[in-house]
Amino acid sequence: MQIGLDHVIRNHPKLFKGKRLGILAHPASIDKQYRHILEIFKKESGAHIQALFGPEHGFDGYAQDMEGIESSEKSKGDDPKVYSLYGSTYESLKPQKSWLDNIEVLVCDLQDIGSRYYTFIYTLAFCMEVAMQTSTHVVVLDRPNPINGHQVEGNLVSERFRSFVGHFPLANRHGMTIGELAQLFREAFHLKCQLSVIPMKGWHRRRYADEIKTPWVLPSPNMPTVETAVVYPGMCLLEGTELSEGRGTTRPFEIFGAPFIDSEKLVKRLKEFRLPGVRFRPVHFKPGFQKCAGQICGGAQIHVTRRKAFEPLITGVAILKAIYELYPHQFQWRHRAYEFVQDIPAIDLLAGNENLRLDIEKGESLKKIKASWEEEKASFLKLRKPYLIYT
Repeated sequence: MQIGLDHVIRNHPKLFKGKRLGILAHPASIDKQYRHILEIFKKESGAHIQALFGPEHGFDGYAQDMEGIESSEKSKGDDPKVYSLYGSTYESLKPQKSWLDNIEVLVCDLQDIGSRYYTFIYTLAFCMEVAMQTSTHVVVLDRPNPINGHQVEGNLVSERFRSFVGHFPLANRHGMTIGELAQLFREAFHLKCQLSVIPMKGWHRRRYADEIKTPWVLPSPNMPTVETAVVYPGMCLLEGTELSEGRGTTRPFEIFGAPFIDSEKLVKRLKEFRLPGVRFRPVHFKPGFQKCAGQICGGAQIHVTRRKAFEPLITGVAILKAIYELYPHQFQWRHRAYEFVQDIPAIDLLAGNENLRLDIEKGESLKKIKASWEEEKASFLKLRKPYLIYT
């Protein structure tokens, strides 16, 4: 199995030789020999590297979620200057036209994790949008969807709820690679830049990242393992609440809770849902930072026992529903600004509409909530089909 980075220079040398180049990447942009894309392109591409671009968390990957990073005005040593595509305003998420004016080819090598909330795919989309104006050729080096490219879950994002965690109408768990998404963005969402996708060799849609011989590097500080990515399409919904999603622990998104929760009582309620492919274990934890920092929280840890049966999205909804039912007076939705949006609750941005929040507050069943996604999921499956590269 080869990712795009493993073979791009050998098989496509004319794309880069003698060209003025920009690189959009992060620490997970490595090949199977653990070499970073910057090292590879410096030595082997024959290109003139003009600038580096970092998505959320930064080119070096040290920043926490929603932590703005300033662009560097000067290069460090032999490295070119680094432009941040995640600053302190919504406008900072898009590259300035002047940054791409002198770049002939922008190479994108980002490890996505298969959920529409994960912002790297929209950073790519914004770069494609500006590249249309500057006639910059965007080259996307494809990587696996770490939670497989077969299973799709969820509804789409309604127009009024578009944001940096849902800029396009994608399903919550989209089941696409970043290269396939780039093709979808170009054709279906009219980002008509010059685009080349360098596909993988030997990847199959039903495979998870830890089933193939490619190294896993954290694409962001709270995505330490493939297991984290597996639960993320549902557990990211906790960001729309004041519950801890486990940031500040060694198992973010797999551990969750709050100071007011009785862990045994919560796990008993979750077991009653009979969710497939998952077990819950009572835990107590104390986050080192972010929500509930320094406080002892009761809660649970998710243990995925059968990945093929596991449905992360409805599992995340079940967790919200259980805690809302058990602790209606302590449970709180997040009303603080979220990803540069202040006037829409974070849970609505994540869910793509207000329906999930209202259904949980009304006590609707999981069966009814899941059934409400099916029509939009079917339309997304139809939309994405022409852009799939792999079987």
